[in-house]
Amino acid sequence: MAHLDMEMAGYWAKLPLIRRLMLSHPEVEWIWWMDSDALFTDMTFEIPLSKYNNFNLVIHGYPDLLFDQKSWIALNTGSFLFRNCQWSLDLLDAWAPMGPKGPIREEAGKILTANLKGRPSFEADDQSALIYLLISKKDEWMSKVFVENSFYLHGYWAGLVDRYEEMIEKYHPGFGDERWPFVTHFVGCKPCGSYGDYPVERCLKSMERAFNFADNQVLKLYGFRHRGLVSPNLKRIRNETVNPLVNVDQFDLRHSWHESIV
Repeated sequence: MAHLDMEMAGYWAKLPLIRRLMLSHPEVEWIWWMDSDALFTDMTFEIPLSKYNNFNLVIHGYPDLLFDQKSWIALNTGSFLFRNCQWSLDLLDAWAPMGPKGPIREEAGKILTANLKGRPSFEADDQSALIYLLISKKDEWMSKVFVENSFYLHGYWAGLVDRYEEMIEKYHPGFGDERWPFVTHFVGCKPCGSYGDYPVERCLKSMERAFNFADNQVLKLYGFRHRGLVSPNLKRIRNETVNPLVNVDQFDLRHSWHESIV
């Protein structure tokens, strides 16, 4: 709730915060950063951590956009996994120099705009800075970076929220990808700010849909669901249970059985 470093305010605040968490909790193997404008929307998906045994940073993105196009949206730093190790501390040190508020951040923004495809002209942001760092020093850092796109560690909301009904009809939780996104991230929505890329009304309605879409997965265990994805009202869909986790176990068994047959 407070800035740990006034110079690293705004979107850069995550760097000193993550560093502080890493140093104060050496017993923790992974730290997962998730922006406040992102929601979990698949309640049964499990991150395949064993897949990342040889990596220290897991971030959603696309290698072709990163290295072929040098796009400023090749990665998204709104949701990523960071291993608590010396490599990660070193990466934070290499990542942070463009972050101090004022002339440094403003001048760094010019460098990022000049070198990253499609980037508007504005002060340096943490996402562009990381992309620039990985492109310019690929040999130094990329061997420990896993660019993940097999599931939605970051799912761009504008292409997802209007498809929730279709997902409910055709699929079920557990996929984590375009069939049922693990995370829905409201990039560009600033309902509490003075600017934003999308109308406030659209953002708020979409956020409510995302919340209720996720909430229904929990309520279902208790025999309820929302009357609609934009309704706070509930309706009973079956008799309530005093032991809802039994239903989770049953779902997992049915899902595993189905996958083994397929």
